[in-house]
Amino acid sequence: MDVKKLSLEDRASLCNGATTRLTHKVEGLDSIHMSDGPHGLRKVIYDGVSGNPRKVKTTCFPTSAGLACSWNEELIGEVGKTIAKEAKSQQVSVILGPAVNMKRSPLCGRNFEYFSEDPYLAGKLATAYVNGVQGEGIGTSLKHFAVNSQETRRFTINEVVSERALREIYLSVFEMVVKESQPKTIMASYNMLNGEHTCESKWLLTDVLRDEWGYKGLVVSDWKAVTNIGKAITAGCDLAMPSTNGEWPKKAVAMVKEGTLDEKYLNRAAQRVADLAEWGLSNIDNDATFDVDEDHGVAADIARECMVLLKNDGMLPLKKGEKIAIIGGFARTPRFQGGGSSHVVTTKVDDIFENLEQIGGGELVYAQGYPEESDIADDALIAEAVAAAKKCGKAIVFAGLPDSYETESLDRKHMRMPEAHCKLIEEVAKACPDTTVVLSAGSPVEMPWIGSVNAILHAYLGGQALGKAIAEILYGDTNPSGKLSETHPIRLEDNPTYGFYPGDTKKSIHAEDIYIGYRWYEKKKIPVNFPFGFGLSYTKYEYESISVDKTEMTDEDTLTVTVKVKNVGERDGKEVVELYTAAPEKTAELRPVKELKGFKKVFIKAGESAEVTFELSKRAFAYWDEEENNWRVPTGKYKVLVGTSSAETPLCAEIYITEKTPVCHPITLETTYGDLTTSRAYDGVMEDFVKATILPEEMVAQLHSDEAKKDATAYYCQNYTPRMSVYAHWNIPLADVEKAIDEANKKLGY
Repeated sequence: MDVKKLSLEDRASLCNGATTRLTHKVEGLDSIHMSDGPHGLRKVIYDGVSGNPRKVKTTCFPTSAGLACSWNEELIGEVGKTIAKEAKSQQVSVILGPAVNMKRSPLCGRNFEYFSEDPYLAGKLATAYVNGVQGEGIGTSLKHFAVNSQETRRFTINEVVSERALREIYLSVFEMVVKESQPKTIMASYNMLNGEHTCESKWLLTDVLRDEWGYKGLVVSDWKAVTNIGKAITAGCDLAMPSTNGEWPKKAVAMVKEGTLDEKYLNRAAQRVADLAEWGLSNIDNDATFDVDEDHGVAADIARECMVLLKNDGMLPLKKGEKIAIIGGFARTPRFQGGGSSHVVTTKVDDIFENLEQIGGGELVYAQGYPEESDIADDALIAEAVAAAKKCGKAIVFAGLPDSYETESLDRKHMRMPEAHCKLIEEVAKACPDTTVVLSAGSPVEMPWIGSVNAILHAYLGGQALGKAIAEILYGDTNPSGKLSETHPIRLEDNPTYGFYPGDTKKSIHAEDIYIGYRWYEKKKIPVNFPFGFGLSYTKYEYESISVDKTEMTDEDTLTVTVKVKNVGERDGKEVVELYTAAPEKTAELRPVKELKGFKKVFIKAGESAEVTFELSKRAFAYWDEEENNWRVPTGKYKVLVGTSSAETPLCAEIYITEKTPVCHPITLETTYGDLTTSRAYDGVMEDFVKATILPEEMVAQLHSDEAKKDATAYYCQNYTPRMSVYAHWNIPLADVEKAIDEANKKLGY
């Protein structure tokens, strides 16, 4: 459809929702339906008579916090395919997900809906999800663009972030998904970014998203996020949701007529909405259905790989037929998803206790352990649980975070579990040495009882089929293979945002910059309960060897890394092979200790080995140079590290990378002599320039020498500037120094 043939009023109407979830209908073009996601379809139907909402029952998969712990792109793609089929059965054209915001703080109330603290992992998994959904003819909405890091004052908060942190952490995940999967829509967030509403940021929505990354789809606002329809449309936000009962369209028409909104931008936005609607309508299948039991089975298959065995002092796997105390209300009424717009009305939900009975057999004794509606410990319930544990001699405590602790619109105030849950674990563990804890939570929690229990299985929020998955892992029918997609700190005070999250009434300053998650804990050498990428198995893996196809390369080359891993245990299993890169230790720019740049999950039979290959390009070694406004790989010796977590990387290969086009900047009076030694680009001018500015002769010869850095010369090189040449101990006229600068800059091409 060519929207220019429509009236101005119709074109404006396309740029605002018709209802809460429908786009506008115009002559020749019907509306399409958008539904919440991303871990299950959340379609709401409003009764035409009463106006009451009715939510369609669909399958609830593990939330993204759990899905990410699978580290399995193929599996995430399967989730996308299954949700898309259910969407098709409900004539839904766009699923509002996935959400890929970074887990800056463990307190964010919506962390259960986000993948990771690491942009590479989140980007790869989100790409797989988008490809899975859109391969079935259903659109996605990558969200929330960008830096939606908190729920507190989320409509108005100004996220203050450096350009480098934006590029390396918060935007790179969106960049990857855009370039590798082209989601049909991208959702602009509520918050402001560096003083500008994201829905009204031309830099974000046009300059970066479209002109730089090549995005072709539609930008939709988060619901009620647009504050000025004219600014939003001009910046590149095409569709303001939900309906404003005609207010925004009227305003847009008036702005066009008075000349404050260029009609070409309105046409551009309307055309993108029309293109999306035409695509969505072409994929509608009124005969589509889905099988409830089949999709529940898929949810169980997914959940098996999303759970992480954090501790095991030999208690797991359990022996079938044993007498075991099953303690905690979550065992009968499981916590399996978060609250807010992603909340799914399920087709069914597993009873964990029943699944334990079916799979393990034996006598299971249940005790509630804690009140359902209170965080305060109930001594009578704890006494009952302790008695059951003593009677059985073995106990499994199901605990974690209740629904009220994790939901959209609210951030957590602390990282603690309810006092009722913690006291229960402590008392049961005292009475019963053989105690396992199964956690249900969408975020890390403090674990003051960690040393008192034998085993910990983190089920995250495992979706409606979590019961079968948990039972199979506990009894050994499934070998656990989940790995943490986020660091679990010992206490909240260790987190890099502690003390200034979630900010004040107007702004949230990202003072930790690029150091979020494991980047912070490793840089500061802060101990954690469990590191990023960590997860145990019922078998053992040995990292045998690493090889690279070259040891020297330029930043324009590609490196092939081959890793060999052996299963030296007695069980078949799946292992996540994690690859990190590390910059040279002595660099001018600050760099993390290491950064994830590759991963592959492989199935390895007991006694056998697997060979895993990675391809690494420039971005695997680069950082964002704010002066150059580009990605750079400064010349030096880099490391490729491979292992089982960010804290355990036994394999290492070194590669010397040369920056093919060295970066340099014009020399000024404030350029330090040290600046001139950090880039080969200055090689042709440095010696003459240094001599002309009266740096002592003996220092010139040492400028490139590593030995020079061990003596006083290092001080001069790193700190002295040409301006200082005019002082008495060098006593060179300022005019001569400025002349030397001009001559050097001419040679450099400035």
